[in-house]
Amino acid sequence: MTNDTPDFVLDPRLEADSFPVMELALSTLRLMDDARFPWLILVPRRPGLAELIDLDPSARAALTAEIDQASRTLRSVTDCHKLNVAALGNMVRQLHVHVIARFESDAAWPGPVWGVGERRSYAAPQAMMLGARIRAAIEAG
Repeated sequence: MTNDTPDFVLDPRLEADSFPVMELALSTLRLMDDARFPWLILVPRRPGLAELIDLDPSARAALTAEIDQASRTLRSVTDCHKLNVAALGNMVRQLHVHVIARFESDAAWPGPVWGVGERRSYAAPQAMMLGARIRAAIEAG
């Protein structure tokens, strides 16, 4: 299902705050640049989307399957205690879904990760290695 349109442009803030991991059938999968929390972002490659309800039913089902795949992969790769999945869009309007691996020992536990402490950027090799592990796990199915 690659109904990409040439009009799709990734929001500049999402692009600046994350690393590319891979392209899924509907979404681009990215790793949030905050080493405190293993955190994936899925962005459907369709222009003008702000809400889940902006997707047609088949695309919404495809996104749900990709969220499931990203969630299972992140849990497998990180052995996290809990997964947080959210589509907020208050700061960045473009439809995107956060999948965040949480640990009882993380800096924000048990609250949300937003607004807690200072972001700690990945060293580029660390982000590339985690992205590669996630990509390999997804490709292995």
